Amino acid sequence: MIQLIKKLSRCVREYKKPAIITLCFIVGEAAIEAIIPFLTARLVNRIKDGIEMGEIVRLGAVLIVLALLSLSCGALAGFTSARAATGFAKNLRHDVFHKIQSFSFENIDKFSSSSLVTRMTTDINNCTMGFMMLIRIAVRSPLMLIFSVIMAYRMGGALATSFVVIIPVLGLGLYWVARHAMPAFRAVFKKYDRMNGSIEENVRAMRVVKGFAREEYEKQKFGKASDDIRDDFTHAERIVALNSPLMQLCVYGNMVFVLLVGSRLVITSRGTLIDVGQISAMLTYGMQILMSLMMLSMIFVMLTLSAEAARRVCEVLDEEPKLREPVFPVSEVMDGSIEFDNVSFKYSASAERYALSDVTLKIRSGMTVGIVGGTGVGKSTLVQLIPRLYDASEGMVRVGGVDVCNYSIQALRDAVAMVLQKNELFSGTIAENLRWGNPNATDEELCAACRLAQADGFIRAFPDGYDTRIEQGGTNVSGGQKQRLCIARALLKRPKILILDDSTSAVDTRTDALIRQGLREYIPETTKLIIAQRIASVQDADLILVMDGGRIVASGTHEELLASSDIYRETYQQQTKGGDEYAAQ
Repeated sequence: MIQLIKKLSRCVREYKKPAIITLCFIVGEAAIEAIIPFLTARLVNRIKDGIEMGEIVRLGAVLIVLALLSLSCGALAGFTSARAATGFAKNLRHDVFHKIQSFSFENIDKFSSSSLVTRMTTDINNCTMGFMMLIRIAVRSPLMLIFSVIMAYRMGGALATSFVVIIPVLGLGLYWVARHAMPAFRAVFKKYDRMNGSIEENVRAMRVVKGFAREEYEKQKFGKASDDIRDDFTHAERIVALNSPLMQLCVYGNMVFVLLVGSRLVITSRGTLIDVGQISAMLTYGMQILMSLMMLSMIFVMLTLSAEAARRVCEVLDEEPKLREPVFPVSEVMDGSIEFDNVSFKYSASAERYALSDVTLKIRSGMTVGIVGGTGVGKSTLVQLIPRLYDASEGMVRVGGVDVCNYSIQALRDAVAMVLQKNELFSGTIAENLRWGNPNATDEELCAACRLAQADGFIRAFPDGYDTRIEQGGTNVSGGQKQRLCIARALLKRPKILILDDSTSAVDTRTDALIRQGLREYIPETTKLIIAQRIASVQDADLILVMDGGRIVASGTHEELLASSDIYRETYQQQTKGGDEYAAQ
């Protein structure tokens, strides 16, 4: 817990001042709260002895001033603690989000996107509540407990020894609760990740869910995940709920003891050992001790929950990005030449099978290279090594004659544009999405890129044209429109290497041909890698690679492969003649 607090305390930063001021106000509030019963007891005893009204008014005025000071300290502590806690949350979210941005795909695969969302939201909220309690209630309650016990000793002498007896009993009770409640809370957080993953999956695949009429199934799946969380929380809260009866039994039992024994002492000693005012103060301090212990119990529960949340957040902060910047990075990519030197790759060190094996390849700058092959043969994996989305497990990948590991990641990725299989658009206008490729692009450049990507026509058909708003995930445009927008976005980058990963699969063959023609004319010096299922999309490429089982099994031009590669020839025949033959049968 101490290590977690040290790590997270770095996120307080500019909010240290309000946090420290909060502690000062809390100390003042606790001290005043402990003094008030002492002065009240003195007032009761003086009234019993018979004093003038003037002295009663003076003591009463002192009590009112102290009460107002206590109230002011509490209110100001609430204000400063809220500012410190919300500032801490802002900094913590900032640090976690920036750390996630430095992650490679391998790091993200380790946590899963749903788990990262949970850690950025629910877990940080729990850490914020824990931080607020630490600087406010977790300081006030122990101080009130200590001050009340000290003042009780001063007022009641040996009679206050009973307060010392109940504290270890309660401490043992809290320890037992913590030991049994923490595993339940840990289980809950893991189930939160699974539930958020289910929600994310359901929302993203809503069209599929509705297309197959699986709404009821999804409801049942979500209900089961929600019930699991409820059951774990119920189990944990049942354990935590034992705090209250144990605490009340000890404290109220102690108050009964004080009343019985104290009253007897008042009567038998005629007020010489202890007086009515002291008994009154003892009862007040007893209630303060009760309230302090109740607050400590609540803090304990919250900190138990926050400790697990803090551990999960710190896992993200402590995670080291798998991709590291070189000590002396190369900041400029000279050209778009690509070389794979005996490259092998697997997605994790523990994986038994390599996704790529012994790939050796040379591509000159400006070439158009087609990559074909069946599903799962490593086509996407191959191109993801070029901008260092992953690092090769063995061998070396060079771009512009330089090992990609020696480039600044920013410089390398600025020189490479990718249109992936899963095209992503972001909430905002079409123009804003396009300017991801070039933030400084003019309206004319946007239109030019969209014309080349065959997107200008359908954009202008929208009532708002380039100011048309794209919904989250691009759900208000078709798959083909989304692909063409993503190609236009990549063209605006004017990269040295352009990678199209099956990015024209949702457009017709005529549009596909027009896009390829636009690429040749607009960026002739750019190296173009086109992954495609349709042979027609790559048959005019300078070089075509045929992949199977994570290896390049054949390479050459369209004509050369028709003569030398069985895989390529069979695929071509199925796509060009197979349909007619099957129809005839």
